[in-house]
Amino acid sequence: MQAVPDIPEIRLHGAVPTSGLHRLAGGDPDGFGSPYWAYHWGGGLALARHVIDHPWLVSGRRVVDLGTGSGIVAIAAALSGAAQVLAADVDRYAVTAARLNAALNGIDIAIVQADMLDGPVPPADLILLGDLFYDDALARRVSAFLQRCVHTGIEVLVGDPWRAPLPRDRVEKIADHVVRETSGEAKAAAVFRFLNRRSD
Repeated sequence: MQAVPDIPEIRLHGAVPTSGLHRLAGGDPDGFGSPYWAYHWGGGLALARHVIDHPWLVSGRRVVDLGTGSGIVAIAAALSGAAQVLAADVDRYAVTAARLNAALNGIDIAIVQADMLDGPVPPADLILLGDLFYDDALARRVSAFLQRCVHTGIEVLVGDPWRAPLPRDRVEKIADHVVRETSGEAKAAAVFRFLNRRSD
């Protein structure tokens, strides 16, 4: 476990050579997938830092962290005074990682394994998501879901290191950040507000 680079308020369990992830992968008959939940990614780092620096964004609000991964953004929201935090991910290992990390930081949040993109708009005031615009097909699904959410009045903030699938015509940049992912390399990332703008 270690403090997150540039976010000392949060500690996370992280992957190291002795973590044994290869053994876990080899023993999973259902397919292990990529252990993205064991690493720091640019969008989540930027969004978590932004939430901690601007706690009024979440204070007293019902927050959903979509695609929670390690749980870093959900943890930031809880530490910053959110009334309720729901963290969701499709990966069961991510759900376990988020639970372990929430406990490590002494917070209590709801964590579920679920694909929310085709479901109903959640009862929330704010949706946070980092690093979900990494694939074109997924980006289309995420954008359609977020459009439904903002159309009902839910605010949406996105953290992303300017990946190609980010729908630049659907977002407004509100903050720039320089983050250090697990590799330690500095990278430009930003926080965006998702706009209520239907695609043609």
